Amino acid sequence: MTGDHQDWLGTAAVPEPPPAPERLSPGRLGPADVLRVGAAGLRARPTRVVLSALGIAIGIATMIAVIGISSSSREQLLRQLDRLGTNLLIVTPGRTMFGADAKLPTGALAMVQRIRPVRTAAATGTVEATVRRNDRISESVTGGIAVQAASTGLLTTLEGAVVKGAWLNDATATQPAVVLGSAAAERLGLARTGVQVWMGGRWFTVIGILGPMPLAPEIERSALVGFPAARELLGFDGYPTSIYERSSDATVEEVRAALPRTVNPENPDEVTVSRPSDALAAKAAAAGAFTNLLLGLGAVALLVGGVGVANTMVISVLERRREIGLRRSLGATRGQVRVQFLAESLLLSALGGMAGAVLGALATVGYAASRGWPAVVPPWALGGAVVATLVIGTVAGIYPAMRAARLSPTVALAAT
Repeated sequence: MTGDHQDWLGTAAVPEPPPAPERLSPGRLGPADVLRVGAAGLRARPTRVVLSALGIAIGIATMIAVIGISSSSREQLLRQLDRLGTNLLIVTPGRTMFGADAKLPTGALAMVQRIRPVRTAAATGTVEATVRRNDRISESVTGGIAVQAASTGLLTTLEGAVVKGAWLNDATATQPAVVLGSAAAERLGLARTGVQVWMGGRWFTVIGILGPMPLAPEIERSALVGFPAARELLGFDGYPTSIYERSSDATVEEVRAALPRTVNPENPDEVTVSRPSDALAAKAAAAGAFTNLLLGLGAVALLVGGVGVANTMVISVLERRREIGLRRSLGATRGQVRVQFLAESLLLSALGGMAGAVLGALATVGYAASRGWPAVVPPWALGGAVVATLVIGTVAGIYPAMRAARLSPTVALAAT
């Protein structure tokens, strides 16, 4: 019996220990979850979010508006160059080897017209006279208006337009008739033809008013009479002071090199040749340099906005310690807390960046429309705004996110 009892004890079933509880792994946050959690944190503090995003918006709007306005101005200049052409050359007298003012030969215009690639040429000459509304005004009051003799082909060469009246012809060029540039007419207070002005001690009748001439602003400020009338009525000496010439675009440099030797074969060094379109091109380049300065100011505003975002996120971490502790106690990892606060910072910056991009584009369109320019907002400027926004959001959110992730769940829950 003892053996049976031992057999029974040896074969008795031993209860198995209970299985160990499975270790739960924290849930993973997908992109949609990250956006939802980040947006929830921002919606809880709308006023602070708007004020913080405003700094980013101002910086982005400033930079895009500066780039857009500068690009619009440059595009306007380029279109103006295309319309006016770059094939206009101006020949003027330089200085002699002794430093005195040189003179162009009286036959210089005819010599220029003989150059084969030249399509059209015209000349003007400075006249020692003043122009005034009447003979009661002092001669010292000139209004900056020059009196010039002009050949009849000047308007064609400059591709200008008469907005009122008519241009000089072979008949009126011998008579006391004058054509006013746009600025000259404005300074004299004249808006119609048929009136008379006092010039060189006698009355001249205004027969025409010219439109703007961007490539020849000196013509805009001049009162123009014919060469014959200038010699007979105003004592003009007949020496041209400017010769305007147009040739094909392909031959501009060739003609430019030949003009000094053609105009004054004996002293070509006393002849100056310029291309007015170069001034517009230089103006476009100068506008680009000024843009860099304004971009620097925009970058400062953007930096201030980034500091504001960082400050907002740090305060948010301090105010939400209990929330962070609760999330950690429910299984959220430090990485998930980091991602949450970094997402909030990026969304906050993105909100300001999008608002700034819209404001900058609207400012560009509005300013360009007021000046009659084509509105140009370069795509790279918008792309740069997106990149700048992401960089600012990341940099501003790194420290607050790391600080939130380092909080102990027990300490965070105990915080008041």
